[in-house]
Amino acid sequence: MLAHAGLGSRREIEDWIRHGRVEVDGKVAVIGQQVGAQSRVLVDGRRIQLNAASPGSSRTLLYHKPVGQICSRQDPQGRPTVFDGLPRLRGQRWVSVGRLDFNTSGLMLFTTDGELANRLMHPSQEIEREYRCRVRGQVNPADLRRLSEGILLGGQLCRFESIRTQSGSGVNHWHTVVLKEGRYREVRRMWESVGCTVSRLVRVRYGSFRLSRELKSGQYLELQRSQHDGLYRLAGMKMGRGTPQRKPMRSSPASARAAPNDKAKTSRAIRVKCKRPVNRRNDS
Repeated sequence: MLAHAGLGSRREIEDWIRHGRVEVDGKVAVIGQQVGAQSRVLVDGRRIQLNAASPGSSRTLLYHKPVGQICSRQDPQGRPTVFDGLPRLRGQRWVSVGRLDFNTSGLMLFTTDGELANRLMHPSQEIEREYRCRVRGQVNPADLRRLSEGILLGGQLCRFESIRTQSGSGVNHWHTVVLKEGRYREVRRMWESVGCTVSRLVRVRYGSFRLSRELKSGQYLELQRSQHDGLYRLAGMKMGRGTPQRKPMRSSPASARAAPNDKAKTSRAIRVKCKRPVNRRNDS
């Protein structure tokens, strides 16, 4: 219920419950406790209205992350975060679907539905992530075979579902890789395991959504209803009726170019300016 209400991801909220930050009807909540629309739920002493916790009222953004932003809400070093330029919310907050490291750019998803975010990231859904990577070093067929068959990293088997070698000169070549998990720096670590270094990394697809040419670095785009329905289907969830179609505040034509089977309608891209580093808490 709290995840659907947009307060955070399921994993994050479970930690709140374990630390006694959530109360239900005057008592400290426990994991798995059932609540209804009339339950009095408090998080850190603040009353939460659960009647708004409906998948049909959620919002989702596609965001083109530039290099030089972190994926945390706060940074002790004062670096800009991906949350700085997202639209402000009241009573909800944006939950990121996975992360990209500081030096990686490309497609990110943000939603106000924490349950949706949890499902989209869960390994059981086997949702594909596609990356373009510029690799420095000599790569032979045996290395490519190892990367496709699987390599042990930290005791876990990691593999690329596919590898396509593209253009390049000298020791630098572009490759497009697909994997179904999002472990920490997985793409970079896999190339390092065969003696190569990734000098540039861009995520170009998440599931059925591709990074379109029109969605420039630092821009975000809000999904329309037809695209939102497809996102819930991708996560194996049912979409509530009556999803509102929201108009962008400031818009310029752009399309959410999806994978071949996605016939979603054209949306609009919204330009956001990358703010200066901030030290205060970001409430997005």
